[in-house]
Amino acid sequence: MIRNIVFDIGEILMGYRWTYALEVSGLSVEEGNRVGKLIFENPIWDEMDAGNVTLAQAKEMYHKAYPEDAKSIAFFLDHPELMPIGREDVWAKLKEVKAAGYGIYILSNYGKELFAMHVKDASFWEDVDGAVISYEVHVCKPDARIYHALMDKYGLKPEECLFFDDRPVNVEGAIKCGMQSICIRGKEQLLMEMDQLIAEA
Repeated sequence: MIRNIVFDIGEILMGYRWTYALEVSGLSVEEGNRVGKLIFENPIWDEMDAGNVTLAQAKEMYHKAYPEDAKSIAFFLDHPELMPIGREDVWAKLKEVKAAGYGIYILSNYGKELFAMHVKDASFWEDVDGAVISYEVHVCKPDARIYHALMDKYGLKPEECLFFDDRPVNVEGAIKCGMQSICIRGKEQLLMEMDQLIAEA
């Protein structure tokens, strides 16, 4: 029986427009996509999520790795407020899920500084019972240790948890740890899944 719902943040509770931030820096859509891949596919980003590298250190490391794109990458890292999009309809539905009797938890990969800036005004925190963010435990999804960190911190049973994430690899990681998990492909699917939970409560 599902008693707790575990949410990722990126592309679940928050939308992201990372290409927009790069376009504001002066890049074309095509160039924005190219530079975005350099940023997110480099292990530097994962190290920042794991809390091993600060935002300032990451900026220097990207500069060394991609000197020709350093200016655009620096702009992106200096303007994190351009990336997140609040999903107030999802937050309202989250309140209904909470009222239906489910525990609400957060499990997300995030660097410390970006996390603080991106979610500081998000109202969904009012309904959250607990959270584990990757920078706090120095390990990222899909490593089994981060799922167990959430279970251990709040005394949760994996089989009583349902996890929503937008990345198949993270969903697979949750399933391997005994949780039920659904890969979310868009906001409408998420809202539909939340409605189903409310109906089944």
